[in-house]
Amino acid sequence: MAETPEKPRGKSAQPKTAALRDDKNRPASKAKRPARAKKRAAKPAKPAPAKKPAERAKKPAAARADAKQLVVARTGTELREATAPWRVNGVKLALVPTMGALHAGHFALVEKAKATADRVIVSVFVNPTQFAPNEDLDRYPRDEASDLKRLSDLGVDLVWAPTVTQMYPEGFSTRVAPGSASKGLESDFRPHFFCGVATVVAKLFNQVRPHFAVFGEKDYQQLIVVKQLARDLDMGLEIVPVATVREKDELALSSRNAYLSDAERGVAPNLNLVLKEVAEAAAHGASIAHLRAAAKVRLLTLGFEKVDYIEVLDAESLQPFELEAGRPGRVLGAAWLGRTRLIDNVGVVL
Repeated sequence: MAETPEKPRGKSAQPKTAALRDDKNRPASKAKRPARAKKRAAKPAKPAPAKKPAERAKKPAAARADAKQLVVARTGTELREATAPWRVNGVKLALVPTMGALHAGHFALVEKAKATADRVIVSVFVNPTQFAPNEDLDRYPRDEASDLKRLSDLGVDLVWAPTVTQMYPEGFSTRVAPGSASKGLESDFRPHFFCGVATVVAKLFNQVRPHFAVFGEKDYQQLIVVKQLARDLDMGLEIVPVATVREKDELALSSRNAYLSDAERGVAPNLNLVLKEVAEAAAHGASIAHLRAAAKVRLLTLGFEKVDYIEVLDAESLQPFELEAGRPGRVLGAAWLGRTRLIDNVGVVL
């Protein structure tokens, strides 16, 4: 904050200075006046404090102190050196894991992290172990320069941007097997996926050692898998969820939306529309089996080429949803438009 300008002290100084000027301009014929003037000169008036120029000089320095300089760490040593002073001073750290190609959904995670902790660390790493050989690892969007500029503008303190060799050096052979939340849904179509996610997330948590880790609800099954991982392995941090950020037409933001053609983009919001219809019907006791089948037919009718799954599950355990249990539910879906696979989910409001 800019300092409040101080009010000048010693208001009587100005009249005295003015009196001296008047005395000097008076005729010399009055002999005693100069002598009195000398007496007054012996007691110089207090000058008005010259605060404003000094304050103006300080403001740029204060502004520079408030501005955060983004630090990018690419090795484990650089990461440890950057975070060591924070740990010594008891600073709370929040980690936002990303694969880059940042958009408004990621920025919402960063803002949540800023509101939760003292320092924010964003990891940018396209993790190869969660991609199958036939998936889009090579064409996954990457724009590190743009990502760093945006993160700097958001006031992020540190970016952890390791190389593949840094994360998986020669001889690396350990994998983390995820828990029950990883069964079904994504695993039925991407059986390699959650082992890769669990392994890289465990490594990130061990490397950064944050107090909080912020994940979006858009990848809902992943969120629950990570919660189980942190709890079961006593990793000593809190997983902070953030609601899915959407376009005006309710399409969930995703880096893969860039793959959609104009025609596919027009069809894409219908995934969220159909999931909402299923959620409302489930909340009123409709048959889950009937809802799954009807939703798949409706999506195909609306222009989707293939539907991987539509499921209604318990929001916390991802076990089958039971309305009688009175626990929150979640409708999750995955469907294809051309070469683009979209996923989304909505809550079952009881």
